[in-house]
Amino acid sequence: MDKIFIHEVGPRDGLQVEKETVPTEIKIEWISGLMKSGMDIIQIGSFVNPKRMPQMADTDELFKYFSTPENKPGNVTLAGLVLNEKGLERGLACGVEMFCMGVSASNTHSQKNTGMTTDEATVRIIEMAKSVIESGKSVQVSVQSAFGCGFEGKIPEEKVLGIVEKYIENGIRNISLADTAGHANPFQVKNLYKKIFDIDETINAAAHFHNTYGMGLANSFAAFESGVKYFESSFAGLGGCPFTAVASGNVCTEDLVNMLNLFGLRKDINVDAICEVSKKASAFFKRDLPGFIYRTGKIPE
Repeated sequence: MDKIFIHEVGPRDGLQVEKETVPTEIKIEWISGLMKSGMDIIQIGSFVNPKRMPQMADTDELFKYFSTPENKPGNVTLAGLVLNEKGLERGLACGVEMFCMGVSASNTHSQKNTGMTTDEATVRIIEMAKSVIESGKSVQVSVQSAFGCGFEGKIPEEKVLGIVEKYIENGIRNISLADTAGHANPFQVKNLYKKIFDIDETINAAAHFHNTYGMGLANSFAAFESGVKYFESSFAGLGGCPFTAVASGNVCTEDLVNMLNLFGLRKDINVDAICEVSKKASAFFKRDLPGFIYRTGKIPE
């Protein structure tokens, strides 16, 4: 079976909704621990206006720190989220290896998140993605609110597939479907990914599920069965989009990797190392976090 890739989004998506700002030195400690676990991609932060999102104010500093050989294992890719051209310029200047950007299939969510309509954002993101490819860096584009929206409800599949088709037409091969509102169910996941692979079976498909209504891990399994190879998750199950109607955490990384381990996959990733970071985060925020395995431990083999 082809390799499954784990894309850790906790330092960005996991922390962006937290009201208590995590100091840079603690972020460095957590990210270093995640790197030691052996996961593939870590999304360190987003290049947004620090006044709008103070939690991400140190993103440039973090990338500069981890871009040095002594602070970064060679097997991990440093990813960062960008929303506009200014963010892209900042990312190119401080060592981002993989740029993540996306378009919401919900006009309401798009306006709240970016101030643009879906159509406006699609044109802009495609041009940005093409410039990243020309620069020699990696890029992943997403369709946010792909399975539903807390403001608009059900999102027509045709709208999601239309955005995907535009990505493919412009030579963009790494495409993620994001369940921003957590509305997805396993049957819907299988159906939508089948239709995407019918458009082009050679794309690198990714999945980004939120656990708002408790179906995140089930949806991840459905995506796995559908042929998805890239999974975005957050240590301890932290996170949620602050521009949705109901913000809730991501699929928990250690829970997801533990499930894959039970399938005989990705046993090279050290689940205990991720759990240590989750325990530290739980102590920092002074509350239990949504993940399970960091509290229960793995099922004994």
